[in-house]
Amino acid sequence: MNQIFEKSEKQKDSANLKEVELGSEFPWNDEIATCLRDNSDSINIAHVALEGRDEKTQANKVALRFIGKSWPENQNDLREITYLELKRQCRRFAHALKKMGHHKGEVLFSLSPRTPEAYITALGTMGAGLVFSPLFSAFGPEPVKARISKGNGKILFTLASIYHKKIAPIREQLVSLESLIILDDDGSAAKIPNCHDFKKLLAEADEAVLFEKTQPEDLALLHFTSGTTGQPKGAMHVHQAVVYHKLSGKWALDLKADDVFWCTADPGWVTGTSYGIISPLCNGVTMIVDEADFEAKRWYEILQKFKVTVWYTAPTGLRMLMKVGEELATKYDLSSVRFAASVGEALNPEVVLWAKKNLNILLHDNWWQTETGGIMVSNYAGMDVRAGSMGKPVPGIELSLVKNQDGKIEEIQEAEAPGELALKKGWPSMFRGYLGDEARYAKCFVDGWYLSGDLARKDQDGYFWFVGRSDDVIKSSGHLIGPFEVESALMEHPQVLEAAVIGLPDPVIGEKVKAFVVLRKNFVASEERQLEIMAYARKRLGVAIAPREISFINSLPKTKSGKIMRRLLKARELGLDEGDLSTMEKD
Repeated sequence: MNQIFEKSEKQKDSANLKEVELGSEFPWNDEIATCLRDNSDSINIAHVALEGRDEKTQANKVALRFIGKSWPENQNDLREITYLELKRQCRRFAHALKKMGHHKGEVLFSLSPRTPEAYITALGTMGAGLVFSPLFSAFGPEPVKARISKGNGKILFTLASIYHKKIAPIREQLVSLESLIILDDDGSAAKIPNCHDFKKLLAEADEAVLFEKTQPEDLALLHFTSGTTGQPKGAMHVHQAVVYHKLSGKWALDLKADDVFWCTADPGWVTGTSYGIISPLCNGVTMIVDEADFEAKRWYEILQKFKVTVWYTAPTGLRMLMKVGEELATKYDLSSVRFAASVGEALNPEVVLWAKKNLNILLHDNWWQTETGGIMVSNYAGMDVRAGSMGKPVPGIELSLVKNQDGKIEEIQEAEAPGELALKKGWPSMFRGYLGDEARYAKCFVDGWYLSGDLARKDQDGYFWFVGRSDDVIKSSGHLIGPFEVESALMEHPQVLEAAVIGLPDPVIGEKVKAFVVLRKNFVASEERQLEIMAYARKRLGVAIAPREISFINSLPKTKSGKIMRRLLKARELGLDEGDLSTMEKD
């Protein structure tokens, strides 16, 4: 399947297109200079996001529209925070941290669902010059302990209800922790010893400007990612990253100041910070923040009711909308959505086709990693979309497909030939290290290139297509088989909702392809259905690439950010160590 969708009329005259045409030659130093503070060499993420706007304009412009869990049954469970109010609250939080005796460079961990206070905490922390490290609120005590201990966390912000379940059992083991800031969501904060009440802290704090004059290379963000085994990695990002957050939001997500923007990602994931907090505020949009977990009807109602114009979500959520079916989608008017994008896992062509047909929304896939800090490859506005493609490099990003030949990089020039995605060092949001693991960080860079570990191919027109993680690629009878290609073909079968593909050892062909399939609603697993899907795949892909074995499964194991955990499926099949499961989404 290689269906091309032409850019829509409302995207052809996008105000951001002229800048995108600049290509990879981009004057980063000039852009960094525009974000420096008070003609100095200081740059601070919170200052760029919140300061420098006319206060009269800020007084009425909504920065954050918070939708509580009980909405829409309770229509009053809504809260709007203007840019002016948000700025003042973040200043107060920064003052409170200083008053508590905390200093520039110390790490604050946030263990919170999507609440306005979590956003204030993030910005106030960076504004005070401290380092913000978000955690998924669904984490249990052990992964929380591992990250706070590794990050030498000095401060923890969380909710009273979460504290009793997840922090109280391990508090004595958090030896680096000096301060506990509690949002009293259930009236139980009085039972928590030696803590600071969030609302009281802000009420008693000053709201004068107190955004630390941090340097471009000062640490601002610490994002933990899960490794296949062992301890999680702490990717370190600096204040200079804000330059890229701002510009890539404009280019890759087409953000404009009059947009209503909904990023469905949790702040515990890098997308929920880079594009759920920083980038939209830098571009002056109104952000939608939904407290509740996914529910198809609720998502449609939010898109319609609040007239969302730019929607950034993940393939998992889109596939769950598909699972519910087309009938529900037809009940809603989604015409306000001007631009929609997806990230987290490669976007199967079948999902793009479904959304175009049933939602009248053209989905734009993009690619990046926690380590890159921002979107590197994108189907940006003004491009024709090729269903299944990652798109093209964002301006300022020098990207190539390479082979690593004993420490020397060889760029692949041949169209359609697979290679490892590599980026030339130097973009502002590039991570500056893995916390406490310099050797591991050094291995990511060879001959001036950052090696992503992801394999892709590039067509004759410069569009990039995801193949798979280098350690996921299957070697069978001399063929290199990318799981994504097989999964996408399986999803074109009318009975298949999701699929994951792995390679299993085979004494004759090296590895055989095995697929795990989730069926659509109202279809039941059977041997006959198994053979039917296998025959369909052979017809679409050929015998050499199609699965030789299929197992039906109720749901695929995924991370909380929506990535399919193929390595977990493989470990379970082979009886191997399952590794770090702290980021796994629970059923």
